[in-house]
Amino acid sequence: MPCPSSPILFLALCSTRQEARKEERMPGYRVPSDYSQEPPRHPSLRINAKEPFNAEPLRCNLLESYITTVDMFYKRNHGPIPLVDNIDRYRVVINGLIENSREFSMAEIRSLPKYNVTATLQCAGNRRTAMSKVKTVKGVGWDVCALGNAVWGGAKLSDVLEWIGIPKLTAVTSLGGKHVEFVSVDQCKEEKGGPYKASIPLSQATNPLADVLLAYEMNGEVLNRDHGYPLRVIVPGVIGARSVKWLDCINIIEEESQGFFMQKDYKMFPPSVNWDNIVWSSRRPQMDFPVQSAICSLEDVDVVKQGKTTVRGYAVSGGGRGIERVDLSIDGGKTWIEASRYQRRDVPYVSDDIQSDKWAWVLFEATVNLPPYAEIVVKAVDVAANVQPESVEEIWNLRGVLNTSWHRVRVRNASLPIASSNL
Repeated sequence: MPCPSSPILFLALCSTRQEARKEERMPGYRVPSDYSQEPPRHPSLRINAKEPFNAEPLRCNLLESYITTVDMFYKRNHGPIPLVDNIDRYRVVINGLIENSREFSMAEIRSLPKYNVTATLQCAGNRRTAMSKVKTVKGVGWDVCALGNAVWGGAKLSDVLEWIGIPKLTAVTSLGGKHVEFVSVDQCKEEKGGPYKASIPLSQATNPLADVLLAYEMNGEVLNRDHGYPLRVIVPGVIGARSVKWLDCINIIEEESQGFFMQKDYKMFPPSVNWDNIVWSSRRPQMDFPVQSAICSLEDVDVVKQGKTTVRGYAVSGGGRGIERVDLSIDGGKTWIEASRYQRRDVPYVSDDIQSDKWAWVLFEATVNLPPYAEIVVKAVDVAANVQPESVEEIWNLRGVLNTSWHRVRVRNASLPIASSNL
């Protein structure tokens, strides 16, 4: 059916359609009303919120491999996990400011060329706990492991949109569509029981080099429930909040999505803004993630054996920008050495080389001789010479997002008495 040219009429029809699909319990889908039918999770995960379930791996488990296992990949949810009762009935709908709307089955999505994209997803709230130590913030208390690196398999969104008549590298449709909105089937309290939704620019969605996927596989296996079964969006290089899971429909719209998580969350405010003077419309929704790094082989306060110590961790930047350098200090940032960087051990990492995974994290390590007491600091630099800010105070914000300040850990030699420690 042709889409109405009036944006107001279109939004009204979309709302009506989504309500109708909810009444049908979404073809093939069922959204539990409580948390009694949650999927199993690995017992070693650090649970930051039980209902809805939000958890991350321990630091010692995160870097066991370059590709994060499904069990160890962080879980970020806003409500009960949807169930698929009948995959043959499942459909994703594309409509909006286009000539004709279209429904796709999983078989049709799978009939398109399949691409595997290695990409790191990172929650915008990663390292929020450290920010909250400066001043209270609102949100799930993540440590440094609210991210993971996986091989996502699926159809490129640019191919799917071309299939319905939107050419590649299109920025505006003939009816004025400039953004692509992804709508989930899950029900969020922030949306007053409505679905999670987010959007990206149409120019990004139709660009094959942006590698935006409608993904149905993770690490070569069918997506599990926690990670969006049967179909999710993967938007490489941006905060994880835009990679919508449990996909219901895709809307081609004139403006950015007006959903809660685009308009009243995941925005970067200066330290001067508080809950009394905040104006959400004054800031754009966050997309690309800034350059980030963290130490994972040590806790924030730790004890090590005497002798040489190998410090390991990750570094990653948004927008497909590679990591040019990882700097490590054992004296609180007074002097620095350069850590070695790698992705796959048997392939030399060059930040802008075609063999490197541009959407993926880089792992680093450096072997150092620690003094009796040390403050170890890490900071990364990407190919655009963006570098992490030194202090968390200068980027503090009331939602505790995008904490990319230097990561610091303090250690003492295990042979020394705790009483004499200055940790």
